[in-house]
Amino acid sequence: MEEDLDVTSHTEGLNGFPRECKPLEDIVNGQSNHKPVINGMIISHNVTDQTNGNAPLRSLPISALKQNGLLQTLAAGGEQDKPAEENVELEKAREEWEALENVQPAITEDSNPTPLISFNEALQYFQTTDLVDLIKNIQPTIHRTGLAAITHFLFGPPRLHRELLEERNLVFAIAKCHVDNSQAVHMRVLQTIYKRLTGSRLDCPRFGAHWENIGFQGTDPATDLRGSGFLGLMHTLYFVMDPETLPLARDIYKLSQHPTQNFPFSVMSINMTRIALQVLREEAMSKECNRRQQVVGVLNEFYVATYLHLYQLWKTQQKTIVDSGFVLKEVELFAKKNPKQMLRRLEVFLKERRAGGIPRGTSPDPQAQQPSPSLGPRAGGGQGSKGKEMHFTGVCELPPDMEGEARLI
Repeated sequence: MEEDLDVTSHTEGLNGFPRECKPLEDIVNGQSNHKPVINGMIISHNVTDQTNGNAPLRSLPISALKQNGLLQTLAAGGEQDKPAEENVELEKAREEWEALENVQPAITEDSNPTPLISFNEALQYFQTTDLVDLIKNIQPTIHRTGLAAITHFLFGPPRLHRELLEERNLVFAIAKCHVDNSQAVHMRVLQTIYKRLTGSRLDCPRFGAHWENIGFQGTDPATDLRGSGFLGLMHTLYFVMDPETLPLARDIYKLSQHPTQNFPFSVMSINMTRIALQVLREEAMSKECNRRQQVVGVLNEFYVATYLHLYQLWKTQQKTIVDSGFVLKEVELFAKKNPKQMLRRLEVFLKERRAGGIPRGTSPDPQAQQPSPSLGPRAGGGQGSKGKEMHFTGVCELPPDMEGEARLI
């Protein structure tokens, strides 16, 4: 026959400290009312065990845990005399424990995002930079001889006013500048373009596959600027930083992510710069520049107008990457013959957009208007155009007798 036993014992507790166990109490409904005591602290059973599928145990802050008798004993070295070596270890543990509350995440310079840069600020940088050596090697106009020179003089467009020649030469000098990783302005231009197109607030690495997301052909945008130099980035910067043209830039960017009509946005943008440079070189833009008494502003608008013309052709005629060569040639020929009309179309387009209407030539396309991803592979990368890359030769590389021909090679 079993007897009721009154059990009161001391057992070995945590870290060698005694743990007092009270007598067993009556078990009600299969649960014990007994509340174990550790170092004078009652451990409540009100906290439901997580293993039963109920609410998990609540975590306690470090400051609360430090009030625990066990931790106080550790910090004080215990009530019993301890060897000197053990006291040193306890003191070290106490210092490390208290240091936990003071740990702060380290903030480095890289944690601060690069500030955006405006087009005017970037332009001012080039205006104050010594570009004399580059200006010596530019070709701002087409060299004509014989009958072609006479015909151009008699029936061609007017010459650019003398006071605008320096500004024109600056444009062609920028088109010969390369990306310099040591120049903060260059890096800010790249970061601004990426952030404004993708909506990201964080800086992106200088090299990487993320540049393909905005339409460069590789991990380094500089390798795609052979045809237009840094001017290609300057035009894209103007496009995304001007409040009036930014919505159009994002519309074109969305179309460039289309599952079937996709194209490399940045590479196409560089070709719009190439076409605008060629029109300026052929002096077809001189009349408008003379009228406004500026070159950079007119060239910027002509670049946007050219990209708008390509965008409308590409979207309404359901063009794909395989049509790029023909579309570029068509856009270039139209731009050279109708520079005034190109600028007028852009003016009307922006005016209608400000009025809240849908500009002509941009009828809604549900697929084209799908939001484009700001991260990850470019949409359509696995479609029929996979493996096809657009390689362009710009006017800055072409000999004079080849200018005006197809650029897709």
